[in-house]
Amino acid sequence: MEQWKRNLYILWIGLFLNHMAYTLSVPFFPLFLQQDLGIKSGLEVWAGVSISVSFLISGLCAPFWGSLADRYGSKLMLFRSGVGLGLAHLANFFVYDPVTFILVRIFQGLMAGFSPASVTFVGTNTPEKHVGYALGVISTSTAAGGIIGPLAGGVLSQWVGLRGCFIASAIITLLSATIVLGVKEVHRRRSTERTSVVQDVKRAATNPKLLRIYGLILLVSTSVLILEPLITIYVVHLGGSQSNATLSSGIVFSAIGVATVLMGPRWGKIGGRIGYNKTLFIGLIGGGLGNLLQMFVHNLVGFGLLRFSYGLFFAAVFPALNALIIQHADREFRGRAVSLSQSANQFGIVAGPLLGGLLGGWLDIPYIFLLTGIALLAAAWSVKGSMFMRPIAREQGAASSDT
Repeated sequence: MEQWKRNLYILWIGLFLNHMAYTLSVPFFPLFLQQDLGIKSGLEVWAGVSISVSFLISGLCAPFWGSLADRYGSKLMLFRSGVGLGLAHLANFFVYDPVTFILVRIFQGLMAGFSPASVTFVGTNTPEKHVGYALGVISTSTAAGGIIGPLAGGVLSQWVGLRGCFIASAIITLLSATIVLGVKEVHRRRSTERTSVVQDVKRAATNPKLLRIYGLILLVSTSVLILEPLITIYVVHLGGSQSNATLSSGIVFSAIGVATVLMGPRWGKIGGRIGYNKTLFIGLIGGGLGNLLQMFVHNLVGFGLLRFSYGLFFAAVFPALNALIIQHADREFRGRAVSLSQSANQFGIVAGPLLGGLLGGWLDIPYIFLLTGIALLAAAWSVKGSMFMRPIAREQGAASSDT
């Protein structure tokens, strides 16, 4: 087996376990805050803050970890993040008040970075002609984890409670850190001084294509994560009982993951043929229309099916964005370029749940579907006719001139 394929399979398993552990417990934070930590009023806001704060810290730290990855290799960063996140999940078991819970979430943000390190590893250790396919495959690992995690968490919480889910998340995350030690990295340690985050931002600013991608990542992440603190609450509104809310919302959360597993690699191959720019446009259009349609569905089965359909198209978006970053960044800058994109992604993830928590207490949740749909269609409109929509041959020529 070629080494890059072996690495891809190992990383797929590691990232799958890592994301499964995350979604085993995190989607149910609103219920944990309400049932275990005694939050009775302002639940949407508390849920939004608890989700956002970790991603805020992670976004601030991502360029630093990316710089270390470029200097010492992504493998070390994978292990560091896996162990740290495992300890953070374990710490949640011992939390009995919301303030301590927020502090643990801050620590979790400091330890984050498993996913961007995986993407960087794939981008820098895969032959150029296979990068799009490999990124499409690796995207299915988080999607598959997003299928199993909420379902397992929904079932497990019925037996051992939400605190038991934190223990399970910790064990699985530590296992993912152990597994990725099996990858073999082609990395040459550089003797040059590590650049600062400011220097990395300045270098990225000289590349208009990267800046445009970062802006799209920020917009897309914000629009998608607005719903993160609200889905579980909305499931109850659609007819799910309080006692079965974790299982019902777990099934709904898993619908998008199933769709991404089915379509992620296919979108990667399609992007390699017609251009990642075009698959990005298609994914944004499908995602925008899917969100708009969700505001008109008022039963659990229809809502779950529509989330699945939305996921079939949206599966194209992040693999295409990641492929464009790899395509337009200099080889020695790719780790930092991906980390800067992760910062943009994390800031969107910060803004999304906060906005969702605030808007959820002000607007009916179906209207938030309307807002997210409009945002994704606006992103698609910004892509159409822009530099991203040039013919693929011309795009590749521009990429080679950048490197």
